[in-house]
Amino acid sequence: MTDTPARLNYQTAQFMISAPTLAQCPADEGVEIAFAGRSNAGKSSAINTLTRQKALARTSKTPGRTQLINAFSIENDESRRLIDLPGYGYAKVPEAMKREWQSHLADYLRRRRSLAGLILLMDVRHPLSDFDVQLLEMADARELPVHILLTKADKLKQGPAKASLASVKRQLGEWEDLVSVQLFSSLKRQGVDDAYAVMNRWMAPDA
Repeated sequence: MTDTPARLNYQTAQFMISAPTLAQCPADEGVEIAFAGRSNAGKSSAINTLTRQKALARTSKTPGRTQLINAFSIENDESRRLIDLPGYGYAKVPEAMKREWQSHLADYLRRRRSLAGLILLMDVRHPLSDFDVQLLEMADARELPVHILLTKADKLKQGPAKASLASVKRQLGEWEDLVSVQLFSSLKRQGVDDAYAVMNRWMAPDA
């Protein structure tokens, strides 16, 4: 690998595999950054924005369609990966299927040793759902850093958006050593450079 982490080109992201379970994911080596969030939080749009690709992560008019763990390599290097985790919390998904997806997601977060950090996406208008908090608790249990993107920031005026950001920061006080948070808009590309800075740090070989 000749590129330094500061020059990682996420536009080179390429699909590797869709895995229904942790056992079928790529070999647990190298470094991964995972993306998680409620099915309507704009996760796929954020991944597409950060990779400057229109359809790397599939978006759907029906949230909850992402049922697999999707892996993407960076710069033709399969030891550096972005992971799109199944969306959670969508009401129209059958309860049994919802529990199965959440079980695979929890298994991944607890056991995946190559996981360097979690990008957790929340709609800026509806942050910190019960399951968001559960994910933060799982991450805290293994001291995994989390960076929260408060998505759809363009849906609010600047004042309310900043107020939501401040409120989330206050509520995350107990996790401040592991958790950071920012405003993000896929539509306006707001906050992209801040997200890249975190991702590059996590992708560094000595992170």
